Amino acid sequence: MRGKREKSKSNKSAIIDYISIKGARQHNLKSININIPRDRLVVITGVSGSGKSSLAFDTIYAEGQRRYIESLSSYARQFLDQMQRPDVDIIEGLPPTIAIEQRTSHSGPRSTVATTTEIYDYLRLLFAKVGTPYCQNCGTTITRQTIEQILHRVTRIPKGTKIMVLSPIIKGKKGEHKEIFQKIRRKGFVRARVDGDIIDASTDIKLSRYKIHDIDVVVDRLIVKDDIQKRLDDSVRTSLELGEGVVIVAREKKGKWEDMVFSERYSCLSCGIGYEELAPRMFSFNSPYGSCRECEGLGMTLEFDPELIVPNEELSLGEGAVHAWSNWSPITQEHYDNLLDAFSGEFGIDPEIPFKKINKRIRDILLYGEAQNNSAESFDGVIPTLWRVYDKTNSPDVVKRLERYMDYNTCEECRGARLRPEALSVKVNDRTISEVTSMTVENAFGFFKSLKFLGEREVIARGILKEIVIRISFMIDIGLCYLTLDRRSDTLSGGEVQRIQLATQVGTGLIGACYVLDEPTIGLHQRDNKRLIDTLKKLKDSGNTVIVVEHDEETIRSADYVIDLGPGAGEHGGTVVAKGTVPEIMSNNGSLTSQYLNHKLKVEIPGLRKKADMKNSILIKGARENNLKSIDVRIPLKVFCCITGVSGSGKSTLIDQILHRALMKAIYGSRAKPGKHSRITGIERIDKVIEIDQSPIGRTPRSNPATYTNLFSHIRNVFAQTKESKIRGYKTGRYSFNVKGGRCELCEGQGTKKIAMNFLPDMFVLCEQCRGKRYNPETLEIRYKGKTISDTLDMSVDEAYDFFRNIPSIERILRTLRNVGLGYITLGQSSTTISGGEAQRVKLSTELAKQSTGKTLYILDEPTTGLHFADIQNLLKILHRLTDMGNTVIVIEHNLDVIKTADYIIDLGPEGGERGGEVVAAGPPEKICQIKKSYTGRYLKSVCGM
Repeated sequence: MRGKREKSKSNKSAIIDYISIKGARQHNLKSININIPRDRLVVITGVSGSGKSSLAFDTIYAEGQRRYIESLSSYARQFLDQMQRPDVDIIEGLPPTIAIEQRTSHSGPRSTVATTTEIYDYLRLLFAKVGTPYCQNCGTTITRQTIEQILHRVTRIPKGTKIMVLSPIIKGKKGEHKEIFQKIRRKGFVRARVDGDIIDASTDIKLSRYKIHDIDVVVDRLIVKDDIQKRLDDSVRTSLELGEGVVIVAREKKGKWEDMVFSERYSCLSCGIGYEELAPRMFSFNSPYGSCRECEGLGMTLEFDPELIVPNEELSLGEGAVHAWSNWSPITQEHYDNLLDAFSGEFGIDPEIPFKKINKRIRDILLYGEAQNNSAESFDGVIPTLWRVYDKTNSPDVVKRLERYMDYNTCEECRGARLRPEALSVKVNDRTISEVTSMTVENAFGFFKSLKFLGEREVIARGILKEIVIRISFMIDIGLCYLTLDRRSDTLSGGEVQRIQLATQVGTGLIGACYVLDEPTIGLHQRDNKRLIDTLKKLKDSGNTVIVVEHDEETIRSADYVIDLGPGAGEHGGTVVAKGTVPEIMSNNGSLTSQYLNHKLKVEIPGLRKKADMKNSILIKGARENNLKSIDVRIPLKVFCCITGVSGSGKSTLIDQILHRALMKAIYGSRAKPGKHSRITGIERIDKVIEIDQSPIGRTPRSNPATYTNLFSHIRNVFAQTKESKIRGYKTGRYSFNVKGGRCELCEGQGTKKIAMNFLPDMFVLCEQCRGKRYNPETLEIRYKGKTISDTLDMSVDEAYDFFRNIPSIERILRTLRNVGLGYITLGQSSTTISGGEAQRVKLSTELAKQSTGKTLYILDEPTTGLHFADIQNLLKILHRLTDMGNTVIVIEHNLDVIKTADYIIDLGPEGGERGGEVVAAGPPEKICQIKKSYTGRYLKSVCGM
């Protein structure tokens, strides 16, 4: 039976029911010993930096992946990233591991919700097997062609035209295809067309094994005239036999060959156009056989954007309004200036008047060009000129510069559908594959459930539809019903990406695996929490172990087993504070998590909220980007404002795509285009805008908190000012580990050296020359208060604060790091080992250390990601302190502990996707609780004591 382990007949001992971990020391873990029950929902919790990810991902998952990779052949291993063995003594009873992490997607624009979940693979199969093809010209149903119809069509080609009768043998397949050429020679054919070129088939033909090839047999070569009927008949029949019902007739036209494809299976009798046999690759926008020829399957093309070319219409031509023609090399700049002068003279334009006051027709001529009636010459226009430079240049720098003035527009050829016309002419239930993928998950579910087929088509479609419906059902279960299937993966939030991966994994039906998840509730409204938890339990009930790093109270209470790490963060964490079932955790008085679960500790509601002054506000009029329903939103300033609503209701669209980009453009001259809206008033009340997210503070091990906050520059200045340093002539640059001079050149300032182990993971060993100090001996001879520059990087923030407290520029930065709860991290800690919550607080402290203007707008999206109840309390103190200084804080959040402390709430919805995008409620939390149609209000009541 499921859930029970059989005993071995050989030794009568039970198979391990636990993942047994002994001596886990990864990062800050303090040699942890723990048994994690298998086939259970296990939650690992604790304050930020306590070691949760170190245990779940860097120990359990990493060891599972390492074992899997080591089980492969040495040939296979060379193509995979080798993983370091985690710092742990023993892990026993570990099943195959699968990680589903909470991070934004780095996939390209070709990846969509449908492709990520494998729904699109089944869709392609469905359309290929049961789709009905229609003529792309006249719209009539495509029928099969007889040989007589094919011959009639060919003999209508003008007399004297050279033609070739070809039989397609290989289409879009990799390989050397030696056996194909042997077959061609055995059948007596002497020519073939390979990848568009006619070659002698009797020679030794060598094709690249790893490239895609097309091979057609040249059956006959003729000139169209009256007496070729019999010969043409024989050739077409031979070609149809070889090509399995398909024949290509290539006709010469103006020195080029054009293919006419005929099929005994598919063709339009009215238009005489032949179509290939329907196949899944025909519906793939990642394949050259299905993708739109114009945009190559992207659904959009890169075009020069007039708004980026002329970003400020208040400027005149003389002041550089045409930004794309400004600041080039002297010779190029003189040429562009002369063109503008000539244009201004030709049309009588005052070069000093603002661009926006120039007649629209003349502005269009300037941008797009037009032949001038009064001149023998013509003005090409700015955009055609830029295109000419873009197409001809070989300079990456010029390409990069020109692309700053370009933006993606919907492809005019396929109208964003990504596919070529032949694929978009195939329908299932009167819908093309593009129309199906443009549906929301919820609407697609209804569409697929309603599909009915008869006879053989019903048998074929049954299994395909089952797989599609299963995957869509799981997406609905985890609160993603508002997403469209064609939504690009790189536009999804980290929480959405993780839940899509979760739906994909549940759909695979694996048994006996260990899933490791990172805060799956992030970005999810309280309304949808239960459905997500049910999905996790369904994964567990299938015979899998589910380990979740989580802080959400409802998820913790739903766990079979809880591990609470702490008691603090960094060096003060890394131990198991409590473990067991939820009741066992709640009875443990030493657990901080227990105290919050028992409500002995809780995030307090402010005794007195700041009253929102709606006269001192920013007003967004006619916001209509994505699903926003042309709404007007007034955001009060100098208060803590929460933007709430169910997933997909339009929160990020409103704040990030419209407000943030508009402010960046108005205040800093950013060229990022704001989302669609009519206008924004009140921007003049803001002089600074700061967006603080949880993206990494650096991508390489060289980056660390000291360098990110600019703290290290001040520390290097201190060492450069010491007496010994001045005697030796050492400047500030001497103390940088990123440039030559003072660093250890053997390890180039990294402190470690990488040793390639071929088929084993690369090893990182301590540099034998500097012993991890990063610097050369001469640099390390310089000391400040007895410490070297390397010693300061090993200090924690708390230690460094005591050490440098008499230097104001350093003390201020260290004080703000301590205030945001990061006293435990070391100054030189690699940014790659810093959690998302820690990264956000490093950024926040960096901004807090700067001089406040009192007119700054702070934007934070899901700042509670990775934060324990206690961390949230500390974060809120900081955010409210910012508003006390006269600044404005806007937070997009689902966490009720944050929402209940807000001064003002703007609740969007009521649902996600096309049923969202409206303002459901606005006001202080007490008012939101009274709005019946607000989901946020319903859940807010319980935490506001109403």
